[in-house]
Amino acid sequence: MMKNERKNLKKNQLITFAITLIIIVVINIIGSFIYTRFDLTSEKRYTLSDTSKEILKNLDDYVYFRVYLEGEFPAGFKKLRKETKEMLDEFRAYSKFVDYDFINPSESNDAAERNETYKLLYQSGLNPTELSIQSKDGAQQIVIWPCALVSYKNKEMPLDLLDTQVGKSSEAALNNSVQNLEFKLITAIKDLSQIKKPTIAFIEGHGELNENEVYDITKTLSKKYSVKRVAINEQITSLNRRTETQDSSILINSNYNAIIIAKPTKPFSEKDKFIIDQYIMRGGKVLWLIDPVFATMDSLQTSESTMGNTLNLNLDDMFFKYGVRLNKNLLLDYNSAAIALRTGQMGGQAQIEYFRWYYFPLLNAASNNNIVKNINPIKADFISSIDPVISDSDVQKIPLLKTSDYTKISSAPVFISLSMLRQTPDQRMFSHKGQNVAYLLKGEFESLYANRMTAGIMESEEIGFRTNSNPTSMIVIADGDIIRNQFHIPKGYPLPLGFDQYTQITYGNKDFIENAISYLVDGDGLIGIRSRELKIRLLDMNKVNANTLLWQIVNVVVPSGIVIIFGFILALIRKRKFTK
Repeated sequence: MMKNERKNLKKNQLITFAITLIIIVVINIIGSFIYTRFDLTSEKRYTLSDTSKEILKNLDDYVYFRVYLEGEFPAGFKKLRKETKEMLDEFRAYSKFVDYDFINPSESNDAAERNETYKLLYQSGLNPTELSIQSKDGAQQIVIWPCALVSYKNKEMPLDLLDTQVGKSSEAALNNSVQNLEFKLITAIKDLSQIKKPTIAFIEGHGELNENEVYDITKTLSKKYSVKRVAINEQITSLNRRTETQDSSILINSNYNAIIIAKPTKPFSEKDKFIIDQYIMRGGKVLWLIDPVFATMDSLQTSESTMGNTLNLNLDDMFFKYGVRLNKNLLLDYNSAAIALRTGQMGGQAQIEYFRWYYFPLLNAASNNNIVKNINPIKADFISSIDPVISDSDVQKIPLLKTSDYTKISSAPVFISLSMLRQTPDQRMFSHKGQNVAYLLKGEFESLYANRMTAGIMESEEIGFRTNSNPTSMIVIADGDIIRNQFHIPKGYPLPLGFDQYTQITYGNKDFIENAISYLVDGDGLIGIRSRELKIRLLDMNKVNANTLLWQIVNVVVPSGIVIIFGFILALIRKRKFTK
């Protein structure tokens, strides 16, 4: 009797094992044909965007990431390393052409060899981060390289994985870095793997910023786009090209994916405006950086005061037609950048002091749009306000940047004097709420020249006049200096855009311009990845430090004790069962 029961039990166990094995084999066979993944996290941390999946799907050769986040470093950077590896593993799940290695650049015990490695990484475009950490032996300086080199075919590009933000804690910076990982990594793959770069053009001929003044942003954009400089010169084919088809009809297409009009100082002729207008009607994208009021710091180098006067560019009617009005004023902001002034001399050395200069507002996001999400404050120089125009058009008007809630508005002409630096700041002077200074306009625009052209122009196949645009977008900013880089004093070479050599602060100007161009050229698909918010549950370090022993016991001793207790109970149950 007992033997039969044991035989039946053994038989049932074998049958159960066989069924389980068959189920596993069948699931694996089905899985080899039908691919799926399940993301059970609340914020869908491991779910790639459709844009990322499409880019990975179109890879035809290996993309290799050399990530220099290996070694011993603080917990926050270990978190960044872990999240980077998990994101790359997620990429590999959708493409066999993604590979990576994590490398420790500080691995060598030989200081000379380490320094040579650091030099090579720096020459490759990577930037280290120095941290001071406390150890048993006291404070210790360590060098961390939160970066990667990305290779595809014969091309290579550096990639910074760490986002630093002015005024943000290190925990917040690491949180933003983790949040932007998918955007940074997939953007690197897209930029390296695209066969033909989109083309963008800086417009010339109206006193715009010259090549040196936009040198840094041009160099940065050239990694992703083919960047040109174009003078319209009233030539109808300067922005749109005309091609004759086989049936002798004229096909008109845009020459450029986007154009940049950066700080013009001379009026636009009606013909140049018409050419830009028809470029927009064909779906062309424009980044406008316009000064409604002309004022510069150059005139304050030799005099204590200057005037800010209205600047007639003959563009007001265009902006009004497209949906915004650039106001003839200057904004002063209590939350502003500093300027350096020489206040004397001591021991043969010039004494430099820093003063808050209200005409240099620090701009922040005016909406939750992806273009301005998670970027540093943006430094402006003599900026004006912008108002949306109420119209019947379907054009969306989305504010991008604004001043703080401590703003003063001065209508042009404006008397500008350095004497305000010697006065005690009165916050009551800055009584206006934040003023919008940049707008994204998107939709179908009506031509400025609708109902104004002669029948000959409207019917000309060569001109191809359009009264309404294809769906398109433009960005209007009431300050041309946002895109202008400083020059090193005294050597005179261009500095990185957004870097202020006087205060040694890097503002978010470059990130903003890059995001703006990315949006105009690629749409919201790629930059939309930035909208994801990953909830990182940070520890309360005050509680951790106050109760270190308690939390060590809770995290180490308690789980081990629970396992031991369950093991003991299970052993007792098995002993009683088999004793019977």
